Amino acid sequence: MQLIDIGANLTHDSFDHDRDAVLQRAREAGVARMVITGASREHSPQALELARRHPGELFATAGVHPHHASEYTAECDAEMRALLAHDEVVAVGECGLDYFRDFSPRPAQRRAYEMQLQTAVDIGKPLFLHQRDAHADFMAMMRNFDGKLGPAVVHCFTGTREELFDYLDQDWYVGITGWLCDERRGLHLRELVKHIPAARLMIETDAPYLLPRTVKPAPSHRRNEPMYLAHIVEELARDRGEDVATTAANSTAAATAFFRLPAA
Repeated sequence: MQLIDIGANLTHDSFDHDRDAVLQRAREAGVARMVITGASREHSPQALELARRHPGELFATAGVHPHHASEYTAECDAEMRALLAHDEVVAVGECGLDYFRDFSPRPAQRRAYEMQLQTAVDIGKPLFLHQRDAHADFMAMMRNFDGKLGPAVVHCFTGTREELFDYLDQDWYVGITGWLCDERRGLHLRELVKHIPAARLMIETDAPYLLPRTVKPAPSHRRNEPMYLAHIVEELARDRGEDVATTAANSTAAATAFFRLPAA
């Protein structure tokens, strides 16, 4: 399998002591390429730098997660646009709305999201989106840009059947993580993933978060890392009633097309 992890937070400080080893373990597990998530003013430049150190293997996004929306000033917007001018930066985001935590006030979240949607229009790169407990506002804001935006992926999908079909009706892509493997919170995804067209389905770890609970033995540190993408695709294939090689190949093809990645 030649897998693509579309969402790994490899700039996280938990990887500072062994990042090269993490990358090597991912390669050995069949993860050929990764998109490093840029989710703040601090970490988006770091994602680009990491991608530059591993050309053709690592790519980056540039954006500000709703948790950090309060930092999205005009100066921040200019910084994100400058980052997005680089070929290694393949998507706008992580951006969106998160009313579950409300780490930034909701008006600030909506302002930052709207500015990043406009950036996607102006720059012409795909969107890497986050939505949690904010579906109505999320969809309303996207509708304000109907006909102007390119491809979009709702990353780390954990939502309802209604939310999923709203996204698919817009021809958006859907990112599935190890949340699928959580018997406490992810059981509903076991059924829902059957409805995602192969050409719209991508896979991700969201490392270091969301270690799949079905990984045995579980690492003592509880840190997720890209090597576990192989475990996620095996579970996903089982739930979709597909051969693992088919699910892997289709998700890799979808990610390659979405992010406009060069041939491996």
